Amino acid sequence: MSTVATVFKVYVEPGKETEVLDNIKKTMNPKAMQSDEVAFGIKVIKVMFVHEDQEGSTLFEEKLRKINGVTEVEVDQESLL
Repeated sequence: MSTVATVFKVYVEPGKETEVLDNIKKTMNPKAMQSDEVAFGIKVIKVMFVHEDQEGSTLFEEKLRKINGVTEVEVDQESLL
């Protein structure tokens, strides 16, 4: 079984960045997080999870989409460790 690192781009509603960051930290235990501004007031949070290959990244993506204030989620990078 292989270990995989997956980085997601999580787009956030204006003004909801702190709430989304706290929610991800509390409920999902990410390996790393970074917040960036991509355009005028549009924030994206890059979130990295390390998981077993069999788990797949789909479960993380579904959980991220359900967080209040998240508008879009996409896989940015994925690689074997």
